[in-house]
Amino acid sequence: MAKPMKKPKLPITDSIELLAKFWDTHDSTDFDDDLEEVVVPVFVRRAGIQIPLAAREVKAVEQIAETRGVSREELVRDWVLQQIARRSNGRSKNR
Repeated sequence: MAKPMKKPKLPITDSIELLAKFWDTHDSTDFDDDLEEVVVPVFVRRAGIQIPLAAREVKAVEQIAETRGVSREELVRDWVLQQIARRSNGRSKNR
């Protein structure tokens, strides 16, 4: 008498690589009872903003970023977030 095949278990991991390997060798229809539909986005994409700057302005941003040990994108993002925080704090104090 042949033993019934064991149903594989879903991996419990945050590793994209391990999950990719698992789903490369398994069919999601085999796990209908174990899966649930998710209505909220799992991966939220960031929105990007392009900021036109003169070459000398880009150079200045790059120099400041280099002295702080961050990328120019991180530096500009920090500046924007600081301004948003200041604006938000100013509004709450005025109310």
